[in-house]
Amino acid sequence: MCKFVPIVFILLVANTLIGETSGFTPAKPCLAGRSASTINKLSHRIQLASLQQLKVSTSSLEEPEVGLSANCVLSDDEVAPVFRKQGSSGEKLLNLFGVWALIVSLITCPIWSLTMYVVNAVCSKNEELDPNRSVYDTTGKIWSRSWLSMTNSYPTLSGDLSSLEEGSGPFLYVANHASWLDIPVLCCFLDPVFKFIAKGELLGVPCIGQQLTGGNHILIDREDRRSQLRTFKEGCNWLNNGVSLMAFPEGKRSPDGRLMEFKGGVFSMAVRSKVKIVPISISNTHAVFPGNAIFPVQSGAGKLHVHVHPPIDIENIDESEIASLVRETLISKIPTCQHPLPKIEDEVFKNDEETASSKCPKENDSQQPVSSKETAV
Repeated sequence: MCKFVPIVFILLVANTLIGETSGFTPAKPCLAGRSASTINKLSHRIQLASLQQLKVSTSSLEEPEVGLSANCVLSDDEVAPVFRKQGSSGEKLLNLFGVWALIVSLITCPIWSLTMYVVNAVCSKNEELDPNRSVYDTTGKIWSRSWLSMTNSYPTLSGDLSSLEEGSGPFLYVANHASWLDIPVLCCFLDPVFKFIAKGELLGVPCIGQQLTGGNHILIDREDRRSQLRTFKEGCNWLNNGVSLMAFPEGKRSPDGRLMEFKGGVFSMAVRSKVKIVPISISNTHAVFPGNAIFPVQSGAGKLHVHVHPPIDIENIDESEIASLVRETLISKIPTCQHPLPKIEDEVFKNDEETASSKCPKENDSQQPVSSKETAV
């Protein structure tokens, strides 16, 4: 039996399941061959089917169905936890919806892990089969779409979709980061081959760590200067080889969903490689899967939304201006509850100015009238 049959069978079955749950018709099955072209054709067919899904999932609205002014965060009573656990990082909770998400994970994650193992075992024997690990990464995209569909949380999409088409890059994709859910949400629509810039701690997360290492994604330790330099070099190499990057410029998940300050260095790779930056605004993932939950606490239907902004040409723009431009762009399409709060020092300075202004005597009052007695003297 052909050695590629296990890969083809698993991927086509998963692709068919995704087609049934997400609204697009998968491509017709084909026979596997013994050459690298078989893997490439398979990957290309899955990508074409995914592009059909982009059209189905595209929203006529450029915002979530609930709107940008709605706050979708549930209160503790609305979450109704059935399990609580106090840990070193704070309280973790689980509700009935989270139990269903756990069941879905227990069903789908072993299949995903097995598929990655098979793909890696075959492609490792001949790097020409999958040089950029696009087939390997496709397994993660299929899992993301399956998992979100089965939990009734498939996001809607709007904006400039041209940068999501195969062969349109490379780009540096950047997005706001408010939840674990951001990664599978992005994988629903980023069909071109791309590499995540992710924290090294994720290696210990089941399946996700396997995906990051097997897919040759870029792992960074922000406390290690050498790791940062290595990340910069790897990122530039991928971009120069035509492979896009996906980064979260905040450097970590926002604890309350609000956009945080950007870490340095992310945009320098785009500057060095002379590629455009595509900002992506993600809405309400923090409300569906908050940081104190073990699994999502509610359905993402009507709440989860992705808006893809037009590519930004960064030629002749310094990094600080790029950061400000990207920040303003991201804010323009995320809910108001995710907008950053004013800096405390800015508020203090503003209040000090107002106080000083109120105490400052008016120009006319600065010249006190001279009394008649003083005049006489």
